[in-house]
Amino acid sequence: MEKRPVKLLDQVRDLIRVRHLSIRTEEAYISWIKRFIYFHNKRHPKDMGFKEIEAFLTDLAVKRNVAASTQNQAFNALLFLYSQVLKIEFPENIDSVRAKRPEKRPVVLSEKEMMAIINSMTGEYQLMGKILYGAGLRGIECARLRVKDLDFELNEIVVRDGKGHKDRITMLPEDIKPLLKAHLHVRKQIHDQDLLKGGGSVYLPYALERKYPNADREWRWQYVFASKSISTDPRSGKRRRHHIHLSCLNGAIRQAVKLARIIKPVSSHVFRHSFATHLLMGGYDIRTVQELLGHKDVSTTMIYTHVLNKGGRAVISPLDRNQAPVLN
Repeated sequence: MEKRPVKLLDQVRDLIRVRHLSIRTEEAYISWIKRFIYFHNKRHPKDMGFKEIEAFLTDLAVKRNVAASTQNQAFNALLFLYSQVLKIEFPENIDSVRAKRPEKRPVVLSEKEMMAIINSMTGEYQLMGKILYGAGLRGIECARLRVKDLDFELNEIVVRDGKGHKDRITMLPEDIKPLLKAHLHVRKQIHDQDLLKGGGSVYLPYALERKYPNADREWRWQYVFASKSISTDPRSGKRRRHHIHLSCLNGAIRQAVKLARIIKPVSSHVFRHSFATHLLMGGYDIRTVQELLGHKDVSTTMIYTHVLNKGGRAVISPLDRNQAPVLN
């Protein structure tokens, strides 16, 4: 019996998983490739090329008015499709209308504002907020923390497979150690209950589950911040307790921002921005901050130095130098 050819999107999925790219990247790339195909009336990508790619990316910028980062993600999805899956040379001189990338400085909160938000959070979300601000983690890095990544003796957090698929080490703040130990005690009880029910499995990266068949049920591999419910793994189909969803953390942050009456736009990444800025303000050198953040290039870390100018490039307003006369 003749084998049926593997569908294009299944080829994309298979290669993404071979490359150990995240489920979020897989979902995003599949979505953009589908949109590209439907945009050109379901033509096969191998029958399209330079002009079709250019037209699609231009439409995103002109008619859809997408952000520059969104257009770049679509570009990367098509680059992966053509160069990695179809093995077709991807045109380097795409002349699409590029979405404008605004020059934005990161939102940074004062220490007082940060603590007001954290104190307005409760339970495990407050603990996550303290880790974001106290250790400089990205939101998804915090959600994906596993028990084995915490070292209470060396006061370290090992961030595994961060941006750029790199590991790094950052500090474990003394302030959160008692809360974190209490949280892990409760998590261990939940995990023990899962084991008694025949569950307790967790996703393992890089095919470690095949190499170590029982490791997925070991305590050290469990997520620190786990979901309250068991769900089906979209890749393996197994029932597991996954890590807490990032949207839950972001929702808790939005609620805390309202309670703290902060009017600045605040997301989980603002905690990281504030961590870096406050370290620089405290006199730590930029190379140290670069390593803690996991930045490949120090120029990325340099963006946080803008607040050290104390606003207005350290220029003193004439109103402050010469106090205006009070009018009767």
